[in-house]
Amino acid sequence: MRYFDGQDVKLGDKVQLWEGCQGVVVCSIDTGEYSTSFPEREWSYLKMGVVIDSDKAGVVHYLEPDEDLELIE
Repeated sequence: MRYFDGQDVKLGDKVQLWEGCQGVVVCSIDTGEYSTSFPEREWSYLKMGVVIDSDKAGVVHYLEPDEDLELIE
C-alpha cells in the first residue's frame, strides 16, 4: 500500500490517521512484514493492506490509503 503522495507504507512508520490521532504501522500484509507484537499467524487472515496501532482508536486496518493518513516519520 502507498500513501496518497506515492510513498510506500512501511512497517514502523509513525503516521497520523486523522487530526489528533497518531499511530505506528505494525503490519504490512501486502509486503509480509509483521512486528513481534502483531505476528503473521494472528494477522495474515486479513489478506491485504496495513494494520496501525493508534493512540486514540486502537488497532485499525486499512485496505487502501485514506486521504487523511499521513506519514509523520
